[in-house]
Amino acid sequence: MNIGLFFGSFNPIHIGHLVIADVMASQTDIDEVWFVVSPQNPFKNSRTLLHEFDRLKMVELAVADNYKFRASDVEFNMPRPSYTADTLAYLSDKNPQHSFKLIIGEDNLLHFHKWKNHQAILDNFGLYVYPRPQVDKDKIKVSHQNIRYVDSPMLDISATFIRNAIQNEHSVQYLLPPTVVEYINLKKFYQ
Repeated sequence: MNIGLFFGSFNPIHIGHLVIADVMASQTDIDEVWFVVSPQNPFKNSRTLLHEFDRLKMVELAVADNYKFRASDVEFNMPRPSYTADTLAYLSDKNPQHSFKLIIGEDNLLHFHKWKNHQAILDNFGLYVYPRPQVDKDKIKVSHQNIRYVDSPMLDISATFIRNAIQNEHSVQYLLPPTVVEYINLKKFYQ
């Protein structure tokens, strides 16, 4: 099977993530999308980051009704900070029956040449790239036969916006799956 790996902190997972994953699973040759919950992104502020198990639980709740989606905690037991190249190598070693592809936003291409083992990722796995708003395509320095651009809606939904809305007691009803809203309310997250 072709597995699309969608990495993120998912703090929280929202409909923007789910729409992109659905496009990948229904309009490409990707059979399943695995949401890889990253324990700690070295480029993100950890002060507002929920515990990894709570973020994993929200992803599990969000994807439970789609047989093509799966939540993954593979990076929880890997050295930190985790690098995408290492996770791809680990998953390939443990799951030789699958072919893994990396799902990333077009904005990530601007700095992809700085990623650890970026050439090996391109050569051995490939990228499925979804559009992001305000990306200057002239500044993208990477091109490769294994980069596939996938047309999908540009929903510029920010997890920061969602966290702030919850903190200010504003509605997030249409930004998150109902099961995720219930879990956030139950646990009193982001308040």
